[in-house]
Amino acid sequence: MSEPTLPPLAPPTAFGLSVRTALTMLAFTMAFTALMAGTYLATRDTIDASAEQEKLRLINDILPPVSYDNALLRDAVTLDTAPELGLPKGATIWRARKGDAPVALVMEAVAPDGYSGKIRLVLAVMHDGSLGGVRVVEHRETPGLGDYIDPKKDKNKTAPWIGQFAALAGSDWKVRKDGGAIEYRAGATISARAVTNAVARAAAFARADQDRLFRQGVQP
Repeated sequence: MSEPTLPPLAPPTAFGLSVRTALTMLAFTMAFTALMAGTYLATRDTIDASAEQEKLRLINDILPPVSYDNALLRDAVTLDTAPELGLPKGATIWRARKGDAPVALVMEAVAPDGYSGKIRLVLAVMHDGSLGGVRVVEHRETPGLGDYIDPKKDKNKTAPWIGQFAALAGSDWKVRKDGGAIEYRAGATISARAVTNAVARAAAFARADQDRLFRQGVQP
């Protein structure tokens, strides 16, 4: 007697194919997510340390490391809003000290009126009210014209434009065209004025509130 034959398998339905495809994609997504999460956890400390080193390098461009001895990046105060700095959603201000004595406030600021939009800055205001220095960290000013505000783009490497701010007093925080001490390049007054005015506002804010800012919060 011959063996019974099994009926042929029914072809997969569209629903079945969709389910199988969905399960395959889900498994792939879960595996990829787990891989990415594992990579992030494995490299997070290295990434954080690198970001801190870069931030500290930038700060040390405007504030000599020998002028302070505290862990500056951990001695900070956070403000919920700082319109004087062009930061309505809040700001972090780092406090430099030496032997527990106040040395300088380091802060970010934004000039809203650059020729091509916002210009982001970082500056140090010394405890005597003078400027330690200023750096432009982000801008969209015209290449070859207004971008000299950024020392990386300034063709004058021996005396970049931004270096004028170091040690300036309050009465000088204007471009020469407005009666101040800051020189500007022909054809690019708007960029220089935007940076200068933002620096003046931020420095005036720091000078007026420095005692409160140094006391606020807990010193690490």
